Amino acid sequence: MNFNNLDQLYRSVIMDHYKNPRNKGKLDNGTMTVDMNNPTCGDRIHLTFEVKDGLIEDAKFDGEGCSISMASASMMTEAVKGQSLKTAMQMSQEFSKMMLGEDYNITEEMGDVEALQGVSQFPARIKCATLAWKALEKGTVEKEGKEES
Repeated sequence: MNFNNLDQLYRSVIMDHYKNPRNKGKLDNGTMTVDMNNPTCGDRIHLTFEVKDGLIEDAKFDGEGCSISMASASMMTEAVKGQSLKTAMQMSQEFSKMMLGEDYNITEEMGDVEALQGVSQFPARIKCATLAWKALEKGTVEKEGKEES
């Protein structure tokens, strides 16, 4: 497969997640909620997770923004469902490395996220792609801080 075909495939995966988002909505019984926005472009995200014994049992997102931020949120919620918070944080770190053009290790459990790899070539759009992942990190740090006190 040449680069143009791969680029087209990735673009279609991103658009599919944008037009048919997975896990869109809110959890009434969420044990971890996070709101975050990207003031640069106006993307807003609201995440709710059901976390039990350190395991993400369910994940939903709501918000508004560009196709990249909403597709990334869809991919992120798919990837972290059923994972421990620790694993979800590791996934987020690998995703950030990919966005920064560094060596990264995207595992099969992370699903379609590698389709966003091309975004790293557009510095202004990296914050769009990482918004949901940064919100996940923020929520995890806050949750772990509450559990320790």
